[in-house]
Amino acid sequence: MSGRPNIVLVHGAWADGSSWSAVVERLQADGYTVTAPQFAEGALAADVARLRQVLARQHGPTLLAGHSYGGQIVTALGTDTPNVVGLVYIAAFGLDEGESIGKLLAQGPPGPALAHLDVDEQGFAWMPEDDFLNQFADDVDPVKARVMYAVQQPLAWSAVDEVMGVPAWRSLPSWFLVAEGDRTIPPDAQRTFAARMGATTVEVATNHVAMVSHPDDVLQLIVTAAEAVGAAQ
Repeated sequence: MSGRPNIVLVHGAWADGSSWSAVVERLQADGYTVTAPQFAEGALAADVARLRQVLARQHGPTLLAGHSYGGQIVTALGTDTPNVVGLVYIAAFGLDEGESIGKLLAQGPPGPALAHLDVDEQGFAWMPEDDFLNQFADDVDPVKARVMYAVQQPLAWSAVDEVMGVPAWRSLPSWFLVAEGDRTIPPDAQRTFAARMGATTVEVATNHVAMVSHPDDVLQLIVTAAEAVGAAQ
């Protein structure tokens, strides 16, 4: 499709690439080339390297969309983003230089979804089933939410202390979906991220995993961004 960017979707912690399935289906139906890779989430540098590997396989301009910790991966690309033309944040972290997720979480009580994380002997944080179903994904169909729980990708908890370098959003146009009912990343934090990056922002009455519970709203924002960057080519 001439003028249309490729779209790469970056999943967050306690999810995997399948969390984007409903959005992928809709984007493909609209004629977009879409990739939703898997990330090990063992170290930020390794996840960024994985994203660069995926970007190297894209032919032409590419729009990135990151959910939750996926926003951290997207942001950490920094200024070396030769074929990336825009960033979409879906209820995601959008830190600035010198910040860390840990410092952000320390500013107030953790969201209910993060209150009882189980960190294993290898340092990976898993979300207990009750919190996953009733806090993290409570507006998702229960059958689907249990499948999401079964395939959850734990996060190396050391990642929350990793300090952000120069963020990619400083040199790229950005869009942001704020999840008004988010119990994982506080909505006010999302609003702060969006405001300082000058992102085109929408707010949706959804919990954290908006791409599962509200795929049409997520699709609309991604297509809006894709059309904007496509027109600029």
